[in-house]
Amino acid sequence: QVQLVESGGRLVQAGGSLRLACAASGDSFSNYAMGWFRQAPGKEREFVSGISRSGGSIDYAGSMKGRFTISRDNARNTGYLQMNSLKPEDTALYYCAASAFVLGRSSHQYDYWGQGTQVTVSS
Repeated sequence: QVQLVESGGRLVQAGGSLRLACAASGDSFSNYAMGWFRQAPGKEREFVSGISRSGGSIDYAGSMKGRFTISRDNARNTGYLQMNSLKPEDTALYYCAASAFVLGRSSHQYDYWGQGTQVTVSS
């Protein structure tokens, strides 16, 4: 099993940047693909980005491509989501998740979840 703790969320103005971190403990982080999801009030949880175990494969949801960058440091058991050019519609609770199998866009493919970190973008 792996435990995940997100950090880095805060209030930021539109156009600003944030870097979220996902610290893993327990099992080796390199055993898991990692995904970032977000959920805004009244909306379903949606896929943001994902990265394979080695970091060799990366996927982004369309609206995040070009603004967000996912990465991981397996030696530090930490994953990251760099978010630039933030918009008010990016306001959400951001979760990281780990999959023991393959990188995917469905939340059902992920076995472990953090508690989330709140990102609020003001206009």
